[in-house]
Amino acid sequence: MAGSELTNIRSPRVKAARRLAKRAFRDRDRAFLAEGPQAVREALTLDGVTVELFATAEAETRHADIVGAAAAAGVPVFRVSGEVMAELAQTVTPQGLMGVCRFVHVPLSEAVPSGARLVALLAHVRDPGNAGTVLRTADAAGADAVVFTDASVDPYNGKCVRASAGSLFHLPVATGAPVAEAVRHVRDAGLRVLAADGTGKATLDDVDLGAPTAWLFGNEAWGLPPELLELADEVVRVPIYGRAESLNLATAAAVCLYASARAQRQTLHHGEEPSTPAV
Repeated sequence: MAGSELTNIRSPRVKAARRLAKRAFRDRDRAFLAEGPQAVREALTLDGVTVELFATAEAETRHADIVGAAAAAGVPVFRVSGEVMAELAQTVTPQGLMGVCRFVHVPLSEAVPSGARLVALLAHVRDPGNAGTVLRTADAAGADAVVFTDASVDPYNGKCVRASAGSLFHLPVATGAPVAEAVRHVRDAGLRVLAADGTGKATLDDVDLGAPTAWLFGNEAWGLPPELLELADEVVRVPIYGRAESLNLATAAAVCLYASARAQRQTLHHGEEPSTPAV
């Protein structure tokens, strides 16, 4: 633990970290905040990603393994007062650890190479909690990548980072590409594109999901507009067996991604080579 406890919320170091709550400063500094033990622990698994770590005395004791791993990796660790941590944190009850991390996204071509089998494409997804949950679900389902297209939320938004529960550091994430460009790239990489939308004539029950697939997910409120639906090879809806009107974005994405993951695993388990969709 370097130096004495930081107690002044106006200190230059604290102010420099706190401003990363705003996207303009994140983009300028190419850095973001990873709040809480889960995010910090996963960030530390990637060499050179964590720039510095702030920890309260209580968190230093409670999460000695994480603080020790940071110190062992040469990451400067600064003890801070509860007041300073509250200033840095974006949660009501901070857990006492805050990492400053370098951006981890990669170019689209690197995130989705030829041979990828399952990808989530986020088109106009604006809610950071939903986006982070989709990222976490994609990771759990064994997806190869998540693509945040240009009109979607910043994956480094604090709420998105927290909702991803460390998955931001587990699988390739690409950002900034227009939807049409992202669709063209994943198709060139050998994936068919399925748009998840309630207007689809086909349901998950009707579609063979064993082939390499990129799922296109739209905005929470209005879904996918016609011009984006036209980019997909097929529009697919999640069947509703009960009386609910619809599913929210994160839930629908979980159903679609897991349906594909299960079908692909069954295909591979039976030793079948999925056919590459015609382009």
